[in-house]
Order: sequence, then C-alpha cells, then structure tokens
Amino acid sequence: DTLLARITPCLENGKTAQVCCLEGNSVAEGSTEFIVLCGNDPADNNFIYYLCRDPSFRKYAIARMEGTSGRQRVSWQSIAAYEFAPPPPNERRAASRVLTALDDRIALLRETNATLEAIAQALFKSWFVDFDPVRAKMEGRAPEGMDEATAALFPDAFEESALGLVPKGWGVQSLVEIASYLNGLALQKFPPTGVDDLPVIKIAQLRKGDTVGADKAARNIKPEYIIQNGDVLFSWSGSLEVDIWCGGEGALNQHLFKVTSQRYPKWFYYLWTKHHLEHFRQVAASKATTMGHIQRSHLSGAKVFVPSPDVLSSADQLLSPILDRIIAGALQASALSELRDTLLPRLISGQLRLPDAQAQLEDALA
Repeated sequence: DTLLARITPCLENGKTAQVCCLEGNSVAEGSTEFIVLCGNDPADNNFIYYLCRDPSFRKYAIARMEGTSGRQRVSWQSIAAYEFAPPPPNERRAASRVLTALDDRIALLRETNATLEAIAQALFKSWFVDFDPVRAKMEGRAPEGMDEATAALFPDAFEESALGLVPKGWGVQSLVEIASYLNGLALQKFPPTGVDDLPVIKIAQLRKGDTVGADKAARNIKPEYIIQNGDVLFSWSGSLEVDIWCGGEGALNQHLFKVTSQRYPKWFYYLWTKHHLEHFRQVAASKATTMGHIQRSHLSGAKVFVPSPDVLSSADQLLSPILDRIIAGALQASALSELRDTLLPRLISGQLRLPDAQAQLEDALA
C-alpha cells in the first residue's frame, strides 16, 4: 500500500511512503492524516506509489486542499477523482521496475555509507577518545585490530593534562585551534541577478542533502562562502547537525559553519566536531530562545586530544579512504536520485520509451 500524507505542510513536502515493514499476512491500522492507495491489481502497487510521487499528481493534490490556514487537507474523494492516461499494464509495470531499481541502488548506497560512517566513528573513538591501544599496552596486551608497527606508535603510559590523563606526548587543543569555523552570510543582502545565481544552502538544505527548491543568491560573494561537494558543514542553531555536503555548489547561509583546516585532515576535524555534538545540543536546549544555538565560545571550550604526527598519519591512511568512499557514495546516490526524478514523470505518463529508460538505467548502474 502507498501512504499519501494529506495535511499541510506534509503533502507539499512530498511525504509519501510505501508499506514494506509488515510481517507475513499481518495488517496495520493507519492515521486519518494520510490516504491509503493500492492498485486494483496488486501488480500495479509500485506504479501507484510512483504515480503519487509524480509532480503533476502532487500539483493536482495540493491545489485541492481545503480547510483553515495551517490545517488544510486534501480529501480522498479529490484524490480518487484524479484522471490521467495510464500506459498499458505491461508498460507501467516495466516502468515501475526501472524506478524501483534506481531506488534500490540509492538505498544500498545510503546503507553502505551509514556502515562506513559507523566504522570511521568506532575507530576514531577507540584511538582518540577511549585510548584503547594505550590502555592495552599499559596492561601488557597487544592492541586489537592493528599490526605491531602501528601499535608501536602509541605510548604505553598516560600523563596529566588540563583535562586529566591523556596519552603521554599527546596534546590538548580546542576545536577552533584545529579548524576554522566560517559563519555564513545574510544572503538576502545578495539578491539573485538571474544569471549564474547560486542556490542558498540553509539548515533545511543541509538536513535533506540537496538544493531542490532552495532560494537563490548572486554569485558576487567571496569565494570562501561558496560551498562545494565534500565540504564539512555544521548548523550551529536549530537542529545542530554536522555533515559532509554532497548536494552541489551553493552559497553558505548564516546559521551554518563551513569547517576547514590547513593543518589537519578532514576526518579529524569532522569527527571531533561530531563528537561534541551532543554536548552542543544540550547547551542549545538550555537557552531560553525559540531556536537554540551555540556561540563561538562553546567551540573554544570543546577540547580535542591531538596525537603524535605518526599516530595521526597512521589513522589518516585508514580514515581518509573511508571518507572518500562516503563522499563518492553520496555523490552517486545524488546522481541516481536526479536521474530517477527526471525519468519518473516521463515513465508514468508513457512519454519515454522503455528501451531508452532501461538503457539510461544500465548506464547509471554500470
């Protein structure tokens, strides 16, 4: 079954899902805030799902919302009255298979990236937060998961620091000492010119990972405020999130930091910023404002353990390739999403010949 959100702003935001989580012959009960759709023939269920994601269908549904401002809904009767010219059964089911194949690959890429991120964070925490290799050597054990040459790079003792015990020879710095946190611009001061404008990257764009529907700003801003794929972004108000941007070129809006470093590799300042995120969220939640936020002083107060150059280099050989794979996977998922969104309305309407769509699919998945 397809679940179509019927209330504002969920309908406008494209909230649509296909139920795939029920076990066996079990059923579930729904909410009055979505409409349930299914094919008269179950073989058409996937086609119905993609029909509900078609921009023409969504435009039709949004135009028929009723009710008071802020609580508008579309009725199931209006949805049932939607008319379109469906392709023949064999064509619409083949079209659904093309779109499903794209969605499956996108989901696999995102799952793989989540696994890679977890691996990177686990290694980072073990080496730089919990000091597992140092503790193992102090206890006369060989550190797990590393060869002798790597283990030899770690000290076998701790020493006192301002933050308590740290591995011998390591330093303590703050986030602002290991990286630059560039705050974005009030981009309403740079109105679009209509020629080569930049999409504005706000918190909403960071959260969803693309610039679809974003505001525009003129390109005549300083180069450092232009975001590129692979940049680390940190929203310092609202949701407080840290991510590696892979949504294309854009302009850095206020309430976002662009994080860079001339001295340390990307994984180091990215994972250290992420490590302090929960504390930053607690700080923001404690502020008596509508939108909680942190200040630069909180970055100065967030401490980082800096290892010896040899340990940093050894970790870099492991973690930089992982981040490179994460970025490559995110960019591929973005490209496939764009291809899917391009093909979807043409396949749903039967305007695109299936051999052409399948050829594009094979090229994209090669």
